[in-house]
Amino acid sequence: MTTAEMMFAQAGDTLLDRKHEFRKIFWAFLAALLIHLLVAFGLAAVGGAFSSAPAIEDKPAELTIVDLAPATVPKNPAFLETDESKNAPVPQEKTFESNANSIGASQLSATGNLPLPSQEGKDRPAVDLETHHYSLANQGAQPQANAVPNETPQPSQAPETTPQPTPVSEAEQLAMLTSTPNPTVQPSVAPTPQQPASVYRPEKQQTRLAGSITNRGAPSVNAVGTPLGRYQKLLYDAVGSRWYYYVNKQRDLISIGTLRLVFSVGRDGKPKNLKVVANSSNESFANVCLQSVLEIELPPLPEDVASSLPPEGLDEEMSFTMYAN
Repeated sequence: MTTAEMMFAQAGDTLLDRKHEFRKIFWAFLAALLIHLLVAFGLAAVGGAFSSAPAIEDKPAELTIVDLAPATVPKNPAFLETDESKNAPVPQEKTFESNANSIGASQLSATGNLPLPSQEGKDRPAVDLETHHYSLANQGAQPQANAVPNETPQPSQAPETTPQPTPVSEAEQLAMLTSTPNPTVQPSVAPTPQQPASVYRPEKQQTRLAGSITNRGAPSVNAVGTPLGRYQKLLYDAVGSRWYYYVNKQRDLISIGTLRLVFSVGRDGKPKNLKVVANSSNESFANVCLQSVLEIELPPLPEDVASSLPPEGLDEEMSFTMYAN
């Protein structure tokens, strides 16, 4: 055998020895892994056999009640004043509470989702369906006593020589006795012009609205006249008429802004718990608003109205605004 052949033979024997060793190591690793798995499963089985099962808690049954009703339910629908001269039949849908019935109508097509008519106007927070200036209540001119009629002029003095009467025949005397006397003419008196009585009405500026009412007609809403609505109309008229009066007297002292206040009307008709919530105007304006509420004189709450209200009476929230124009 040559030297090269001997070298190749030794190399082949070395490779065979290494393959044999790798196989031994591989099988030894598998055996060790299998032994470890068997030992682990054995320990788990033995531990589970001797350990007691955990006790199950006797948890009481729970009932969860979910209130699906709205969080706050208004006691009464919102109030919206209705012109009593436009009183209508009771609408099928009672959206607002008012002093008189009205059926919703709109001059424009529906452009929104609010239960109001669609109309053009000024962008203001109020809901005014028409435009007119305010007027304070006027009782009208009181009737005056009849003028004293002028005295009947007296005849002038007779002349010194009185003429002798002409003799009258019997026929003429009979005609004079049976003739009809002339009627007495009363002096004419010129009639005194009477100023018609008027009622208070607030200032209104038609506001821009995007409503859902489709019935065509003069702008109005679906409102039902109720005893509470009529009492609220008395309240707003009493406050509003005083407010316009005091604003006109102190206009130079008042600045532009809005005041919001809350109060309640007791069962005796008197305001109480008056509180200013917000005021973007000045103190003079606040005094005018407070005075307008404190001075109201209302009749006691009617029984049918008081029975639908809480014991405290009628809760109210009012806003007063001075605009630049």
